[in-house]
Amino acid sequence: MGILKKLFGRKKATEKIVEKREGQPDVHYIADEDERMNWAMEKAKLTFGYFKECVQNPKENQAYFSVKARIDDNGIIEHIWLGEPSFDSDGNIYGIVGNLPTNVTNVTLNEKIGISEGEVSDWMIIDSARLIGGYTIRAIRDGMQGKELDNFDNSLGMIIDEGEDYFELNYDTPEGALLSLEEAYTNNDLEKAIESKNFFKEAELMLANMSKVTMDSEILDKTAEVLKLSFVQHMQENGMPNFVGVKRAFLREFKSEDLCLLTEICTFPDGSKTVDKVNIYKSNDQWKVLNGES
Repeated sequence: MGILKKLFGRKKATEKIVEKREGQPDVHYIADEDERMNWAMEKAKLTFGYFKECVQNPKENQAYFSVKARIDDNGIIEHIWLGEPSFDSDGNIYGIVGNLPTNVTNVTLNEKIGISEGEVSDWMIIDSARLIGGYTIRAIRDGMQGKELDNFDNSLGMIIDEGEDYFELNYDTPEGALLSLEEAYTNNDLEKAIESKNFFKEAELMLANMSKVTMDSEILDKTAEVLKLSFVQHMQENGMPNFVGVKRAFLREFKSEDLCLLTEICTFPDGSKTVDKVNIYKSNDQWKVLNGES
């Protein structure tokens, strides 16, 4: 339970506040409207399958697990970390309250409680002293700099790097679409790589940026076919990238409801990093990868 005593509760606020508590960890509050925190909680929900898998079948060097629960006490909301998480056959989550509640009174420190997956607001794993997940912690940390940031990192005593986001490999999210394409690359699966792309929309965006070009369905179809053939030729002549051992973290920027500019931070086994921006487009409820953005 020791590491939970270094973590944080959260309540509604209009600005970031740090509350000092005698004999208890400082509590960091951050505004509900803060986009970083909203994205952090969404990312935690979208990647929760990985946490559940690891709790049930821990990987080597994974020494600690915790889940953050949204506690509702008659309309009063507080987010509290639970240690020693476990799951029942219905998918409900059980854990031991690790923070002394500051607002709610329906749970107490060290009490074992159960929550549904819908009440999860974050999760974290410590893997070889490195933080996996912990998205709300990262959101708070991203708003710090200088001595405040140094003190924060020292108080936690764990490695917080860019992270590694374990989205499911499907076309339900922009991240899942890009990971599906990269998985196809690694498996040298050209058919799957083509399936993960949307050449028609890629052609449409490319032609829209060209002056004196009249777009019609015939031109779009021909351009999309040229882009597809060029993609296939490039893969055949140069081979496909291999993402084995590469850690990937993501940031989103929505240009519209169906167009997302995804920033992918890759950390390679040798410690080197790349940052790439890729357009991902949603059509027929599926996200597909377009071209990169320079």
